Amino acid sequence: MNAANPFSTERIAAERAALGSAFVENGAEWNTRPPSDEPHPNVATIAARCGEMVKRLREAWWRVGRATAADRALYEELLGYWLYQTYASRFDRVIVAALKGLGSDGRVDFFKAFKSDVLHFLDVPNLTPSPAWEPSHLFACAFQIRRAFHAIFNSLVGGSAPMVRLRSQLWQSIFTHDLHRYRQGLFARMGDFSTLITGPSGTGKELVARALARSRYIAFDAKAGRFARDFALGFYALNLAALSPTLIESELFGHRRGAFTGALADRAGWMEVCPPTGAVFLDEIGDVDSGIQVKLLRVLQSREFQPLGGTETRRFEGKIVAATNRTLPDEIRAGRFREDFYYRLCSDQLVTPSLREQLDASPEDLETMLRHIVGRMLDAEEINRFTREAAGWIRRSLGDSYPWPGNFRELEQCVRSLVLRGEYRPAPLVRPVSDNDWNALLDPGSLTAEDVMQRYVRHVHQQSGTVEEAARRLDLDRRTVLARLHASRSS
Repeated sequence: MNAANPFSTERIAAERAALGSAFVENGAEWNTRPPSDEPHPNVATIAARCGEMVKRLREAWWRVGRATAADRALYEELLGYWLYQTYASRFDRVIVAALKGLGSDGRVDFFKAFKSDVLHFLDVPNLTPSPAWEPSHLFACAFQIRRAFHAIFNSLVGGSAPMVRLRSQLWQSIFTHDLHRYRQGLFARMGDFSTLITGPSGTGKELVARALARSRYIAFDAKAGRFARDFALGFYALNLAALSPTLIESELFGHRRGAFTGALADRAGWMEVCPPTGAVFLDEIGDVDSGIQVKLLRVLQSREFQPLGGTETRRFEGKIVAATNRTLPDEIRAGRFREDFYYRLCSDQLVTPSLREQLDASPEDLETMLRHIVGRMLDAEEINRFTREAAGWIRRSLGDSYPWPGNFRELEQCVRSLVLRGEYRPAPLVRPVSDNDWNALLDPGSLTAEDVMQRYVRHVHQQSGTVEEAARRLDLDRRTVLARLHASRSS
């Protein structure tokens, strides 16, 4: 249970089995709600029992002078759980202070007490703890676990099955499925695993990326009494669809003076500024130019890059997180996205659910989401009243089956409109014409014969998968097919 994914259904089942008749059903699924000042009674009871058992086992160990391998393993599990729960509230205070901008030096004042507890309980005959039990490393791991709780809950709102599943998957992106292996050494290699976040626009992909970045392992310096950096920093986001290739290169890799018009001084890019425990977020990765894809592929393969206009090689030590609302396999088939780049990106994948999916699974989440949005706008005494008003207006005026095409971003806009005007008028949907919607393309009569030829050649190539097969189906020469494909990609 101690190493189980806390957002999995197995976690609560394990608590129920551990407590038996003492299990409290009311609010038992604490893992669907944000951390609170007081732990759930089930968690508190298990922590107290673990503390008692650890003390008894330690006394018995000293009396006998030895312990079996099974007893040693059980002892370490119980001790780890008790230590984490004992110091959770103190970690919470550090986290809240940092999020308010009050913890930039990373200093904490309770490591000495934590270390004293660790050394006391590991002081038993014939026990050789693994490196994972070194006090400052154990302290860093406990702090990371608590940070992950806060980051995930602050970013992912709601208790629907799709959202619970996303929380569980995000936890694995941070710690893997094996927390023991992670603590033993994998924690130092997580930057080698890039994460690709996909899902519809407006579903919070950047929030997921930020939560992942804020939950990375940060070493604790026992001598200085502080963490290596402020966890609230170290997230560097760039929207690739909003910038030209030159500006993207400059932002990511930096540039040298004179590299382009307006480059009046040397500038370090995100890849250089990002610390080893930080993350660079590449939003709209599906829209990036093929030349940039090649340079990013080099970063993922060798960790090396060069500033724009420079010849010196630099190393990127952080983690890459990318996001897109495009279907990248389709982009690969269309020749717009490199296959080798895709496979480097997708070692770890997360999918954000649409708002409609969440509300279909859990209609009551509407109030939860509204309360979360309103909490950033109104005073505490107004939050509940306005949440009820907004939920009532939405259900009366939009209906329970409204599709929310803009997802969570649209819900935020709806709330702002209700605050200002007492109503919300959804914008008419402007749907882009699909390349496969031939009626919509041909009906206006605005396509030239060459446009039709290029689009149809591209369509058949996507369906057939190879130039040779497309040429056979179209009864065209292979070189003609290649020319039309090249022209369609350039237009």
